[in-house]
Amino acid sequence: MKVLMFGWEFPPNNLGGLGTACYGLTKGLSAKDVNISLVLPKKCSAHDHVNMIIADEISLKHKKVNLKYVDSLLAPYQTEKDYLHTYKELIRGNPKAGELYGKDLMHEVEKYGYKAELIAHTEDFDVIHCHDWMTFRAGIKAKKVSKKPLVVHVHATDFDRTGGNPNQRVYDLEREGMHAADKVITVSNYTKSMILDHYGVPEHKVHVVHNGVDFEEKPRHVLKNTDKVVLFLGRLTLQKGPEYFIESAKKVLAIMPDVKFVIAGTGDMYSQMIHKAAEMGLAKNILFTGHLSGDDVDLAYQMADLYVMPSVSEPFGITPLEAMKNNTPVIISRTSGVSEVLTNAIKVDFWDTDEMTNKIVSVLSYSPLHSTLVENGMRDVKKLSWDIAAGKCIDVYNQVIR
Repeated sequence: MKVLMFGWEFPPNNLGGLGTACYGLTKGLSAKDVNISLVLPKKCSAHDHVNMIIADEISLKHKKVNLKYVDSLLAPYQTEKDYLHTYKELIRGNPKAGELYGKDLMHEVEKYGYKAELIAHTEDFDVIHCHDWMTFRAGIKAKKVSKKPLVVHVHATDFDRTGGNPNQRVYDLEREGMHAADKVITVSNYTKSMILDHYGVPEHKVHVVHNGVDFEEKPRHVLKNTDKVVLFLGRLTLQKGPEYFIESAKKVLAIMPDVKFVIAGTGDMYSQMIHKAAEMGLAKNILFTGHLSGDDVDLAYQMADLYVMPSVSEPFGITPLEAMKNNTPVIISRTSGVSEVLTNAIKVDFWDTDEMTNKIVSVLSYSPLHSTLVENGMRDVKKLSWDIAAGKCIDVYNQVIR
């Protein structure tokens, strides 16, 4: 089977879980002899299952995955405001660049779609697979050219990213893609319900494929000092709830003053969260690391005694799986897709910082509870492989191809 796949971030050039999910899924599909041509806006480093080529050059054939690039300003988790800033900075240094790039994000998405038409004319494939809204227009155009079936994969909606106040133009593109698709894959029942409620997609078109995690046995790094460490790792945005983490940190420190809180990640709330921590008198106990990637991510989990994901709206949430595979217990928001598949995780309401505080103190204080969560959590995570997710995607492919 041959799949033409459109994405917009891929490790190591990824800022969030979408790139991690695309990487894991392509590896799982490749292991099942699915040949994938993955189209990305920007160049990224090589992977052992990926052959990197430029879109307008002769393809270097690879038995598993071909990776094509199109020149673009698209960036992960980008807003129209972010795009406009990048565009202005670019043409300030090179005025002729304005002739190459669109003047707004939607124009850039449209241009990506035109590139998809060219690629669909020349590629040999059985099905089109698109990841999230920036690629949906590309998938629609590729379907029109090739007459091949289209599957769109929803990792998040703009309702998640904006706290329930979606950008109308983004919403329209999301809805257009879902209705044009032959099948819609969502990462959780939580996201499926949101799509049925807000986008009017027929239920028979929607299939849930939970994300997985790459599992490798690695040595655990242990801090030499005795301070307990609580970790938040993710984008610092409204969706991820970092302010609730900081509010809980304040309450925990009133009970356990030696605990250290680590906030790893960047985002539009980065400066705001630093100021909030300083205003609350937490500067000595909270460390902001900025964006982490590669082995540093695993090290962060391994150095932590507890991982907390207080997301306001989380379609899935791969980070708790990454924490658990590193033997770190987790506290997760009930408003998350990953809560559907984890039995041995503590679940809280993101807004209830008193409950979150009590759970954090309990895990840090009672070693039997900590050990039980680690041991049973490892059993949970071993059942969530990308091989299973890939198999479910192949089932969807077979349905639309038939």
